[in-house]
Amino acid sequence: MKIKTLLYSTLLIVGFLQQGYSQKSQVAAANKKYDNNAYVDAIATYERIAAKGYKDEKMFQKLGNAYYFNAELPKAAQWYGELFAMNKEQDPEYCYRYAQCLKSIGNYDKANEMMDQFNKKSGNDKRAKLYADNKNYLEEIKANSGHFTVSDAGINSEYSDYGSTLLGNKLIFASSRVAENNSSKVFEQTNQSFTDIYASEILPNGKLDAPKQFGGKEINSKFHESTPVFSKDGKTVYFTRNNFLDGKKGKDDEKITRLKLYKATLTGDSWGNVIELPFNNNNYSIAHPALSPDGKTLYFASDMSGTLGQSDLYKVAIQGDSFGKPVNLGSAVNTEGRESFPFVSPDNKLYFATDGRPGLGGFDIFVAPIEQDGTISKAQNVGAPINSSQDDFAMIIDQEGKGFFSSNRAGGKGFDDIYKLSEIICKQQIEGLITDMESKIVLPNAKVSLFNEKFELQKESISYANGHYSFEAVCGKSYYVRVQAEDYVTKENKVIVSTTDGTTSFPVALEKAGCKVVVGGDLAKCFGIKVIYFALNKSEITKEAAFELEKILDVMKQNPTMKIDVRSYTDSRQTAKYNEVLSEKRAKATMEWLVKNGVDASILTGKGYGESQLVNQCADGVKCSEEEHQANRRSEFIVVSME
Repeated sequence: MKIKTLLYSTLLIVGFLQQGYSQKSQVAAANKKYDNNAYVDAIATYERIAAKGYKDEKMFQKLGNAYYFNAELPKAAQWYGELFAMNKEQDPEYCYRYAQCLKSIGNYDKANEMMDQFNKKSGNDKRAKLYADNKNYLEEIKANSGHFTVSDAGINSEYSDYGSTLLGNKLIFASSRVAENNSSKVFEQTNQSFTDIYASEILPNGKLDAPKQFGGKEINSKFHESTPVFSKDGKTVYFTRNNFLDGKKGKDDEKITRLKLYKATLTGDSWGNVIELPFNNNNYSIAHPALSPDGKTLYFASDMSGTLGQSDLYKVAIQGDSFGKPVNLGSAVNTEGRESFPFVSPDNKLYFATDGRPGLGGFDIFVAPIEQDGTISKAQNVGAPINSSQDDFAMIIDQEGKGFFSSNRAGGKGFDDIYKLSEIICKQQIEGLITDMESKIVLPNAKVSLFNEKFELQKESISYANGHYSFEAVCGKSYYVRVQAEDYVTKENKVIVSTTDGTTSFPVALEKAGCKVVVGGDLAKCFGIKVIYFALNKSEITKEAAFELEKILDVMKQNPTMKIDVRSYTDSRQTAKYNEVLSEKRAKATMEWLVKNGVDASILTGKGYGESQLVNQCADGVKCSEEEHQANRRSEFIVVSME
C-alpha cells in the first residue's frame, strides 16, 4: 500500500467526504466499509450493484473517491465520468479530481475543460489560479523534460515499494511485501500487508541485492512504517509510523489512528530508544521526514492546524535533542491540494510531490531552490520521464545527479515501484556575432554581459576581433544578453537556451547612436533606456530597475565630469501630496543606488515632481488605460553640465 494514501485518505478525508445513505442494504453495507476506509471491499460491493443497473449520485461519488484515494486514477475516471453524466453540477473538488483522473488516461483536453469549471467554481483556490496563469503548462513541462534517464530499481515486488533513502551503500525503503515474520495482519484500505522498512545493498556494479527487513522489531511494528531518513553520521533515523508506541495504539477524537514521526538511535549494531517527536498530535498526521544538507532542519508533511490545503509541507529546527516550532513553508510551495514527500538535495533544492499544481496527472514531482535567506523560489515541474500520467513521488538525488523515485505508473511490477534516475548532463553555449545594423561590419571589442532571469550579472566578456562572443550556459534556462559599444545604442534581449546539448545562436546587430550627450539632454531618451520601474507604491530599487540603471551608470563612468539631475514622476492616482512624497523617495533611492555603485555624490542632484508634470490627459478623474498611466510614471536623467 501507499503511505501517501494513509496520509491523504485514511487520515485527511475524515469530515471531508459525504456520508453515504441508501435504503438498500447492500449499499448501506458498502457505505459502512467506505466510511471505515475499507476501500477495496467497498469498491467490490458498489461495482456489483452498478453492474445491475443501479445508479446513485452519492454512490458514484464514493466509488470514484475510493479509487482516487487508492491511487487508481484510470478507474476513478470511469466512475467520476458516470457521476458527471448523471449530474454535471458537482462541488468544485470533484471537478478537480476528475481533471486529475482524465490526465491519467491522456485526455488532457477534457481535463482542461474540467479545470475551467473548477476555476469558475472555486473562488480564490490557488490550484485554480495556478492553472489560469499556466494554461500552457504542458509546453512548460515539455521544456523541462528529457533531463533524466529512468529504469526499474530491480528490487520491486508485486506489492507496494516506495519512499526510498540512502544509508551508506544501502537503499532503505518501505514495502507491503509479505515479511518473514508476517502476522498476516492486512490493511483494509488496500487488502495488502501493513508496510515495513527494508534495506537493499547497492552492489559495486550498481545493482541492488535482495531486500531484507531493516531495524528489527524496534523499528517495524505490526502497523505501518515508512519513509525513513538518516542523520549524517547514520546513527539517528527519523521515520513515519502509525500512532503506535510501547504496544499502545493511539487514536484521535474520531477513533482514527493518525500518522506520527518517530526517532530511533543506533547503539552498536541495534536500533532502539524509539521516541515520538514532541510536535506530534493524536488529532492530526505528520509524515515523510526529510533533512536539510546540514542536518539542522527537518521537513515533513502534515494536516496540522494552519495547513493551507489537504496537506502541507512544514519545517522545524533541530536544536540538539529538542526541536523548534513547526513552520508552514507557505504558498510558494503549498496549495489547497496535497503536498508531500519532501526531499532537500545537497545543492539545497526542495523536491516534493503535489497534485495541487498543473501537471501530467496524479502526483507530480516539483523542484524549488531554497535561497540563502531560507525563502523558496518558484517551483517547477521536473518533467518527463520522471513524471507520468500516474502518481510520481518521493524523489531523492545526490550531488552526482543519481537517485531514486517512486511511481505507480503503467508497466510496473507492483502497486507502487521504485525507479532509478540518472541526470543527463546537458552542455550549452550561447554565442553570436556582433555587427553594425546597417553596414553588417563586425564589431570587435564590444562589451557583452550575461544576466540571469533575475537580472543578476553572471559573466562579462569582450567580443573577439572577428566580432564573435560566447558564454557557457545552463540548458533550458532564460538569460538576458546586453551588448555595449562606443557610438552605438546599448542593446539587450532575452535568450532562451535549448534544453539539449549544443549551441544557442544569438547574433546581435547594433544601431548607431542617434544622439550625443549634450547639456539639457535626457540620458533615458538618448540611450533608449526604459522607465525605471518601481513596485506599486514603493521606492526600493527593484532588480528590473537596477538592470536599467546599469546603462546610466555606464554612461556616467565614461563621462566622469558630467553632472546629472535625477527627476522622478508619478501618475495621478493617489493624492497629489502622496505622489510628491513618493516621487521624492524614488529620486533619492535612484541617486543612492548610483552612489553605491561608484558615482560621486557631488555630481548628482534630484527631485520628485509627483503628478505635477503629466505627459498626457490622465489627470484626476480622467479615465485612462494602464498604458496611459504608465507613460506618466517615468524617470529622467537630465545632463546639467559637461565640465
